[in-house]
Amino acid sequence: MNPLVAFVLSLTIVAGVSAQENKKDDEYLRWPRQQAETVGKSTYHDGKVGSRLYPWDTRVLKTERSQNYKLRATWFTPEVIRASARWAQLQSHLTDKETEALVSDAEAVGDTVVMVEIDPNEGSGVIPLDWEAFLQPKSKTGRNDGVRGVEKSELRKLRGLQGVMQRNYDYDRFWVVFPLVRADGRPLASPTDNDLELVVRIYNREGAVNWGIPTSIRLRANACKTARTQSP
Repeated sequence: MNPLVAFVLSLTIVAGVSAQENKKDDEYLRWPRQQAETVGKSTYHDGKVGSRLYPWDTRVLKTERSQNYKLRATWFTPEVIRASARWAQLQSHLTDKETEALVSDAEAVGDTVVMVEIDPNEGSGVIPLDWEAFLQPKSKTGRNDGVRGVEKSELRKLRGLQGVMQRNYDYDRFWVVFPLVRADGRPLASPTDNDLELVVRIYNREGAVNWGIPTSIRLRANACKTARTQSP
């Protein structure tokens, strides 16, 4: 084959693959309302903080503190971010460009985000400022290998991180950012890990929800690791 023809053919193939990838990434912009809602709810789970104690702590909580807390969590995977953006597009008649900007803004805040909702079930009804959230591989052996999240209240302004569910004002909402790559460069989830667990700790009470790890999160972790490696 003529070298020039071969070169042009290779460019055509690369361009075709790139176009297919872009088309696939843009598919969410055509999701009907029901599909956006279904995807947006796919990582929602509820639980209870107080369903388990510290193994070493048998103290009784003081009466001015809640005995337990209702817990809701939505993990903003790449798919759920796109569902949230598409939901906003349908609600507010946004353009495709404006909707894509919602996705870009949501993904720029950190590796991954979980919206944590807490409702004191008994007692004072006050959520302490020093509550903590951890994301870790779910282990049958009780391995504690999690990373601590950072709560960022300013993320409540980002529509790509609002979700598709109607707000329940009984719950206080918190947006927590977690790294998908540890400080030593290891991914949070190894290839043999199938699930990630969110652990929420308030006083000496804990609760947890867990999700299967989608391929999109593994790809996101690889991209975050590459970005860290290439940064000066």
